[in-house]
Amino acid sequence: MRITGAVLEESGRARPFAESRPITVGDVDLGEPGPTELLVKVAAAGVCHSDLSVVEGHRPRPTPMLLGHEAAGTVVATGAAVTDIVPGRRVVMTFMPRCERCEACAEDGRLPCSAGTAANGAGTLLHGSRPLRRGAGTVHHHLGVSAFATHAVVDRASVVAVGDDIPPEVAAVLGCAVLTGGGAVLNVAKPAPSDPVMVVGLGGVGMAALITAKALGVERIVAVDTLDAKLDRATDLGATETYTPAQVERLGIKARYVIECAGHPSAFETAFTATRPGGTTITVGLPSPAARATLSPLTVTAEARTVVGSYLGSAVPSRDIPRYAQMWREGRLPVEKLISSRIELGRINEAMDLLADGLAVRQVIVF
Repeated sequence: MRITGAVLEESGRARPFAESRPITVGDVDLGEPGPTELLVKVAAAGVCHSDLSVVEGHRPRPTPMLLGHEAAGTVVATGAAVTDIVPGRRVVMTFMPRCERCEACAEDGRLPCSAGTAANGAGTLLHGSRPLRRGAGTVHHHLGVSAFATHAVVDRASVVAVGDDIPPEVAAVLGCAVLTGGGAVLNVAKPAPSDPVMVVGLGGVGMAALITAKALGVERIVAVDTLDAKLDRATDLGATETYTPAQVERLGIKARYVIECAGHPSAFETAFTATRPGGTTITVGLPSPAARATLSPLTVTAEARTVVGSYLGSAVPSRDIPRYAQMWREGRLPVEKLISSRIELGRINEAMDLLADGLAVRQVIVF
């Protein structure tokens, strides 16, 4: 079938992207779903830093590539081996499919699936298929989803069914921002209400960590960012204290759990410095592979510190997305407040500029 999609032609073009236009929106051919795959009509897709990292060239991926990995939509058709999801069902798409057979999948979310990681790096779906084409050439998949399009073919392992009561824009943000930021709190920190939690970097992932800490009843939530507008938004979402990184250092602000969500070495250093003795620094940001940070090994030893990485919030999507959906139903997790703007697909290059400038929390493409 013929669909409309946003294809990254090449990585690393100069800013502003609104002028260099690395992403083109146009017709793409999409094949039928294979035995373990589904055809989904996309309703909403979030614009995430992981998309921007590919555009900038910090996360090397094969091009041309149809971007988008955080989305929700309605199942249109299923392959012969898919028996537990039927057409008409609303699904959340998630960028780390799990084969459920490798050693990594046995780690309860702590490690990304080996097969899923390999497929994502190659630009294919979980079992190696590439149903996207443009003319005579192949178009690669982004993280097994490629949701910046009117329709997507995805593997069954890349979707989680949710109720129709979950609005598509909310459901989309559950698939990455909430899984990643919320998971750093829910799956890794696991704070008691009396445990102070600090979030460094207040994009969509950081704000998701903040509202998850609030939902869990954490009494002291410290929000850190360089932009006053984001600090103000954090206060509205439940932060009890807000600071710039310079203020954190000058005032000696500390917390037991500090979650770094910016994907930048300086943010990691701020988070590490702000972790109190006996505390845990949790990093979920994805910096450039060449990025380096400085920390003191002596501090780790002498202060009994823990530093832990959390990929996709150490999530098992089939387990965790229903948890977040229920928290939203109960009014405890205001995911809709993470959405800073709703845009059309044709504005995708401009959306990448806003994201790169730190001026957006979560932009959502609405179809």
